[in-house]
Amino acid sequence: MICNQQGGIYVEKLSLKVLPKRLAVCSVDKDRPIPKWVLESRDFYSITRTRNELSIVSAEESVPVGVKSEKGWAAIEVEGPLGFDLIGIVSSLTTVLAENEISVFVLSTYNTDYILIKEENLKTAKTVLSKFYLVS
Repeated sequence: MICNQQGGIYVEKLSLKVLPKRLAVCSVDKDRPIPKWVLESRDFYSITRTRNELSIVSAEESVPVGVKSEKGWAAIEVEGPLGFDLIGIVSSLTTVLAENEISVFVLSTYNTDYILIKEENLKTAKTVLSKFYLVS
């Protein structure tokens, strides 16, 4: 295993890939059913419901007019699958970005992690991440 020491945390040498579609982070009434526009999408989406909110991340172009959303996000995928025993992946990525004053929105799935970054910060993010990771 090739390791990278970043902030005292050892992580595997990661490969990162920027997804092609721009994303929106949306807030929907927590008591409503999951909207059809999300479920009918063939693009990237993530749905999180808690007792306090219903958040949806989806391709910008899928979000109907009138839905409360923050658009202009780029997604960086940690190429996986990643084992649950790996430690410090999200921390190592977000530490590098925070040190460069880049805000993030993080999503995790069974197989991997996604770091969302505002599109205007993507070039800088790729530059600083490429010092430690393989970025495509």
